[in-house]
Amino acid sequence: MPSFYHKPIFRYPIYALIGVTVTAIFVLFFYNWIIGAAGALLLGIILFMIKQADSYIKEEMEEYISTLSYRLKKVGEEALMEMPIGIMLYNDSFHIEWTNPYMASCFDEDTLVGRSLYDMAADELVPFIKQNADEETIVLHDRKFRVINKQEERLLYFFDVTEQIDIERQYEDERTVLAFILLDNYDEVTQGMDDQTRSSINSEVTSLLNKWATDYGILLKRISSDRYIGILNENILSSLEKSKFSILDEVREKTPMHNISLTLSIGIGANVQHLPELGDFAQSSLDLALGRGGDQVAIKQPNGKVKFYGGKTNPTEKRTRVRARVISHALKEIIIDSEKVLIMGHKFPDMDAIGSAIGILKIAQVNEKDAYIVINEDEMDSSIQRLLAEVRQHPELWSKFISVDDAADLLSSETLLVVVDTHKPALVIDERLLARADQVVVIDHHRRGEEFIKDPLLVYMEPYASSTAELVTELLEYQPKRLKMNMIEATALLAGIIVDTKSFTLRTGSRTFDAASYLRGKGADTVLVQKFMKEDIGNYVKRAKLIQNTEILPGGIAIAKPDAGKEEFFEQVTIAQTADTLLSMSGVAASFVLARRDEDTVAISARSLGEVNVQVIMEAMDGGGHLSNAATQLENVSMEEAEKSLKIAIEEYLGGGTKE
Repeated sequence: MPSFYHKPIFRYPIYALIGVTVTAIFVLFFYNWIIGAAGALLLGIILFMIKQADSYIKEEMEEYISTLSYRLKKVGEEALMEMPIGIMLYNDSFHIEWTNPYMASCFDEDTLVGRSLYDMAADELVPFIKQNADEETIVLHDRKFRVINKQEERLLYFFDVTEQIDIERQYEDERTVLAFILLDNYDEVTQGMDDQTRSSINSEVTSLLNKWATDYGILLKRISSDRYIGILNENILSSLEKSKFSILDEVREKTPMHNISLTLSIGIGANVQHLPELGDFAQSSLDLALGRGGDQVAIKQPNGKVKFYGGKTNPTEKRTRVRARVISHALKEIIIDSEKVLIMGHKFPDMDAIGSAIGILKIAQVNEKDAYIVINEDEMDSSIQRLLAEVRQHPELWSKFISVDDAADLLSSETLLVVVDTHKPALVIDERLLARADQVVVIDHHRRGEEFIKDPLLVYMEPYASSTAELVTELLEYQPKRLKMNMIEATALLAGIIVDTKSFTLRTGSRTFDAASYLRGKGADTVLVQKFMKEDIGNYVKRAKLIQNTEILPGGIAIAKPDAGKEEFFEQVTIAQTADTLLSMSGVAASFVLARRDEDTVAISARSLGEVNVQVIMEAMDGGGHLSNAATQLENVSMEEAEKSLKIAIEEYLGGGTKE
C-alpha cells in the first residue's frame, strides 16, 4: 500500500531485491549476453515503472494532505462560527474580548465585544467565574445554559440545555404520587347517630373532598366510610404544598358535629418509581401523621426526609380505658417474662420523665421483678435535684436509682429496657445502652417523629395525653390490686402532670383530672410539688435578663437570648419558665428562648397558645414536643449560629411545610 511504501522500513527490501537482480543480470551477461541484455532491458522498464508510480503516489499524497488541511481548517472555522455552541473570551476585568456569532445572537445583539459581564449577566455569570467553578447551569435571557469555564484561557463555552431541562422537569412533574386519606375521628363523631345524620355527614365530607380533588386534578376514590385513596402527580403535589393543604382547614371548619369537628390525616408517598414501594411510603406517612395526633399531612421521601403540613390544632382525646387496660396487661406480661427491668428517660430529664420512670418502677415491683431507674446526675436541673433530695429520704426507693455504667453491667439478653417520655434514640440518656438492649418498650406522649427507636416490643404513644406520667398512672390502675404507693412515688407522678400541663392549664383533658385524682388518693402532696418547682432569686433575675433581650418578629413571634458577649449558663427549667413568661405578654403568639446550658450546648424552649405549631419548628432543629410546647438542644454551636438556625426554621414554617 502507498502509505506503507513510503516508509523507509519498507523501501530497504526493494533496494535489496534490485541489487540481487542487477547481480544476476551481470552473471547472465557472462554466460549469455543476449539473455543478459533482455534482462537488463526488463529491469530498466521495471525501474521506470516504479519511479513513475512513486512520483504519482507522492503527488496524490501531497494533494490529499493539502485538501485535508484545508477541509479541517474550514470545518474548524465553521464549527467556531456556525455551530449552536456559544464561545466567549473575557479579560481580567470581565470585559468581553471575543464571541462567536451564536453567542451574540443569544443576547439579540450584533456584537458583544467590549461589553462588561457585570452589565450583561452579573447575577449569574460573574459569581460563577469568581468561584473558579468548572461547570454550572445558569439562566441568560430566559434560556438555560450549561457553562463550562476554562479558567487559564479565560474561555467560556455555552451549551443551550433549555429543552433538556424542560423535559427533565416534565418527567419529574408527571411522576405518580399516592395519597392515603383518613377521617381521624369519624367513629367518634358518628357514634350513636342515626343513619340519616351519618349519611348527611358522609355526603358533606365527600362533597368537600371531591371538589378539592376536581380543583387540583386528583383521582379520588372512597374505599370505606372513613378512608380514601388519591392518585396525583408531582406537579399537583407542588400546588397542594403551596396551598399548605387547605383541605385540612376546610374539613375541620365545615363539619362541626356535637362540638367536635372532623379532621383529616393524609399520608403521601412520592419520588419513588415502583408502585408497591410508593404504597408503602404512603402508608408509613399516614401512620406517622396519626402518631403525631392527626389533622395533618405527612409526605415521606426516599432520602428519609419527611415534610409535615397542618397540625394546627391540639389533638382531640381519643384513647379509651380499654386501650389503657390492654396495654397495662401487655406490659405486665412482658415484665414477668423478663429477668429484670431498666427504666430510662431523656437527657436533662424533667419532672415528667422522672415521675413516669418511678411509675414504671412501681409496676415492675408489684409484678415482683427487680427494676432500676437510669440517671445521669450531671444532667439534673435544680427542680430535679430537689425531687431526688426528697427521694434520698426514702432509702428503699433511692437504691433503685443507678448510673449508666451500673446499668450497663446489669444489662443482659433477658433484661427489659423501658424508655419513657421520648421515642427518639438520640434523646435518651445513653444511646449505647439502648443499642445493646434486646427488649425495649416505649411509653411517650409526644407526637411521633420520623426518628424512632428500632423494633420495640411494645409502644404506647398517645399524643392526646397531657404527659407520660398521666399514661403511666392509668397503667398503674390496671395492675394487681396489691399495688401500694407511698407519698413520694405518687407525688413524683403528680409533679410530672402538673409541670407538663402548667398547673392544669394546657393540654388538659378529663382523663388528666382522673389521673390526678387517683394519685391524690394515693397520698400525693401538692404542696411538695410546689416546693420542687420553686426557683431561687438568682434564677428569677436571670429570667428577667433574658426577657430584657427580646426581639419581636412579625406575627408576634418573640425570641429572647442572653446578653451578647457574656458566657453565662442557664438551667433548663429557667429557660422553659422564661418562654412561659414571654407567652403571657400582650401581642406574643409564640415565644422562643435561647440560652447556653453548658460550654457545648445551646438549649431552645418554645411555647405558643396554639396559633403557631412550635413542635414542627423544633423538629426542624432535631428537637420535638407538642404543638404548644417544644424544645431542642444544639451541640457545638455558637449562640449566633443557633439563633440563625432558629430564624431559618421559623421562616420555613411560616412559608409552608416543615422538613424533619
